[in-house]
Amino acid sequence: MASLPAAVGERILILSGPIHTDIAIPLNDETRARFAFAGEAGVPLDHPAARWLIFGWGGRSFYLETPTWSELKPMPVFRALTVDRSVMHVDIAGAIIEPQPSIASVDLERGEFENLMTFIAGSFARNGNAVVPVEGFSYGYADRFFEAQGTFNALFGCNTWTARALREAGLQTGFWNPLPSTLGLSLRLHN
Repeated sequence: MASLPAAVGERILILSGPIHTDIAIPLNDETRARFAFAGEAGVPLDHPAARWLIFGWGGRSFYLETPTWSELKPMPVFRALTVDRSVMHVDIAGAIIEPQPSIASVDLERGEFENLMTFIAGSFARNGNAVVPVEGFSYGYADRFFEAQGTFNALFGCNTWTARALREAGLQTGFWNPLPSTLGLSLRLHN
C-alpha cells in the first residue's frame, strides 16, 4: 500500500498481510495512558524501542488457534466461515520502515485521531469498566489478546473492522472490504 495524501496531525499505519489488516498508532504518553489496560495485561508499553501500538480485531478461534499458517486446523476455519466470537489483538512494534507495499500511512487531524482511538477503545469487551484479557494466549512476549465486541465471520471480518475504524477517523472506504487488497484499493480510490 502507498501513502495516502497527508493532512495535519497524527500519523497512523495500516499494516497488511495476506488476509488480515492491523492499525498501528504512535506509542506516546497519550496512547499509553489511553490504553493502559494493555500494559497492565502484559504488553510492554514502556519498552524503550517501542514506537507503535498495534491493534487488530478478528475471529477468536482463528486468532488464538492459528498463530502460524502451519498450525491451521479445520475448526477455526469453519468458525471463521460461519460465526465466531471476536477478540482484539494488541502488540507493539519498534521503528517501521516506510514505504513498503504492505504498509499505508495516513496523517489524521487531531479530531480524526481522537475518533479513531475512541472507536478502537470501544471495540474491547468490558466487564463493568474493566477490559477483559484472554488469559494464557499471546504470540510472544509483547502481545496480548482481549475479548472484543461483536461477532466475526469471513464476510464481515477483520478488514471490514479496519475499514470501519478508518471511516470513524474521517477517511472514506467502500462498505465491504473482505481482503487487505480490497481495503487498499478502496482507500486509494476514495482518498
